[in-house]
Amino acid sequence: MTSTLSRRAFGLATLSTPFWAHAQVALPALPLAERRLANGLHVIGLPVPGAGNVAVQVWYQVGGKDDPAGRSGFAHLFEHIMFKRTKHLPNEAFDRLTEDVGGSNNAFTASDVTAYQNEVPANHLERLLWAEAERLQHLQVDQANFDSERDVVKEELRERVEADPYGPLFNALPGLAYQRHPYRRPPIGSIRDLDAATLDDVRRFHTTWYRPDNAVLIVAGGYAPADLDRWVDRHFGPVPRPAAPLPRVRVAEPRRTAPRRVALTGPTVPLPALALLWQAPRAGAADAPALQVASALLSSGESSRLNEALVYRAQIAQSAGLWSDLNAEAGMLAAYAVAASGQPLPKLEAALRAEIRRLATQPIPPDELDKVRTQLLTSVVAARQTPAGQAEAVGWALVNHGDARQADGEITRLQAVTAADVQRVLRQYVLERPAVSVHYTQAPATQPAKKGGRA
Repeated sequence: MTSTLSRRAFGLATLSTPFWAHAQVALPALPLAERRLANGLHVIGLPVPGAGNVAVQVWYQVGGKDDPAGRSGFAHLFEHIMFKRTKHLPNEAFDRLTEDVGGSNNAFTASDVTAYQNEVPANHLERLLWAEAERLQHLQVDQANFDSERDVVKEELRERVEADPYGPLFNALPGLAYQRHPYRRPPIGSIRDLDAATLDDVRRFHTTWYRPDNAVLIVAGGYAPADLDRWVDRHFGPVPRPAAPLPRVRVAEPRRTAPRRVALTGPTVPLPALALLWQAPRAGAADAPALQVASALLSSGESSRLNEALVYRAQIAQSAGLWSDLNAEAGMLAAYAVAASGQPLPKLEAALRAEIRRLATQPIPPDELDKVRTQLLTSVVAARQTPAGQAEAVGWALVNHGDARQADGEITRLQAVTAADVQRVLRQYVLERPAVSVHYTQAPATQPAKKGGRA
């Protein structure tokens, strides 16, 4: 990519006509090398000659949708337990192996995947590969680790859901948007389910999902491919492959046929809020990029349509937005608004629907579409500048498309989105489909029990 295109991609050039009238952004293909070990481990290498750091990520194909019935939060729980001791490593050893040499580590749980991400100076690569293989094969799932990390997850849930005035609303949305698919269960879990879990439940979950044939090892950065192959064979090759098959989810989400209205209350709701939910396609669908652009037009930044219309001009909302939450097997569109003081929710809902309809039916100014696409492209291009960003792009391509090389097509797919595409997907998935309308208000005050008469 030339320096001129780079400046345009990052929004640094001032153009009198839309950038898209001049050229298309193109990125070189990622230097992917893929192979599978005999035990089923999927290995992806992305060498970056001269890079001083190396990113090591392990993506396990287990997420919130794979939690057992009545045991939501197990995938999230293991996001934490996997940092505890193993047969040959003490608790929190990954902090010492990464942070103490100037690197970092992190992990996240989503509906379809749990990923462990590390970045270290390149000369520490083999040590980190050994550590990842060690916790894959020799994690100590015992009562002490289970109890300590369950408490951590419960506290995280209290902080992120229960302590946030609007946390109960947003946490409830997947369960209202999906009718049958286990995407209904938020990956963060529930305190009730975590408290009901036993050590045997947790061990069974670990044995089922944490195995080499359910993992993808992604290494990007400064390494020699021959060294990586040798070290992976040495440390991951001996990990046995279980004989039991992987119990994949086989649930198809049915088409919603009628609108639904839901009233929710929360213990502390400063201002009423609402959400509108529609069914959406899976993340790998052809319509996904157009929905991404539509979401950005409506809610990305201070100048987005919902912010301008509802917050600034009409002044009937404190905040408003829409996002496309697309997973590997199904998705949802969620619009929301928090009412301004004294504004009734029916009026706010009508205005929210009207603004979405306006985008779907009235001409979209080219400069507005150009700005939003440039913002989205900037994010993609910036992420591709680091080994960690390249590894994550490949991981999501595997989750959402089943093909690591689809990471190279992300920027092309975004640039291909037209105004007509944006309006078509909004008509197809929003205007022409029934919605779940959720109104969220303050729970009634609890009345103190009346005392009886004189004794």
